[in-house]
Amino acid sequence: MSTDPILYRTSGAVAVITLNRPEAANAQSFAFLDALDAAWTRAENDDEVRVIVLNANGKHFSAGHDLSGADSAPPTLAEMYGNEARRYLGYSLRWRNVPKPTIAAVQGACIAAGLMLCWPCDLIIAADNAYFSDPVINMGIGGVEYHGHTWELGARRAKELLFTGRRVTAEDAERIGMVNRVVPLDRLQDETLALAEEIAQKHPFALRQAKRAVNQTLDVQGFQTALQAVFDVHETGHGHWYSELDFPAMIGLEGMKQAASEKAAAQRDG
Repeated sequence: MSTDPILYRTSGAVAVITLNRPEAANAQSFAFLDALDAAWTRAENDDEVRVIVLNANGKHFSAGHDLSGADSAPPTLAEMYGNEARRYLGYSLRWRNVPKPTIAAVQGACIAAGLMLCWPCDLIIAADNAYFSDPVINMGIGGVEYHGHTWELGARRAKELLFTGRRVTAEDAERIGMVNRVVPLDRLQDETLALAEEIAQKHPFALRQAKRAVNQTLDVQGFQTALQAVFDVHETGHGHWYSELDFPAMIGLEGMKQAASEKAAAQRDG
């Protein structure tokens, strides 16, 4: 099996992008995200590709950010802002606006930054063992680099998810409209590819118009403006680490370990 962190293949008019760090539950380093963005760009620029599928190898879709270097010296606030604006908010918004239908296939854990990979997709198919969570408020920060929470869940459920860090099951996610359908785990890839192939039969310009109509409606309601505003609020959390909590002495070594327990569990059985 390839050791590349991101795999790319085409099946007819469908491009399949695969997260390929199963041993780490597809935790995301900067290099991982850069490779993922390159795959998105490749699919976007290929005129033969009409639909893009994002899936993942291993037991889990993604355990979020790679915390393996969490005990190292943190970057400056300016460095952190620049990196996160480009790779977190920037990449996710760009993938959301790719003018082709996109489908995420999610199994197992989709934690914190894992949400930034599936939420930008137009459709989400979840395996019956999938769950979604954002437990990083225990780090002293709101987990809102890409604040799809309110748009995907509604205001009260978004607050509950963020305040508690509890999981949203695949069934609950379908019931509230965050995912399109739930399928048995052993049918996830087949069901997703079948849906992609069905959509790929439609005229590409009509698909582009339909996607634009929905995304533009959300943007008129303030989607992208709100996400940028909340991203800036999120960045004040990093300043909070530095100014009041002596990061990483308190948060990095204690709070981060507590907040990362669910993420680490997913990576251990990745």
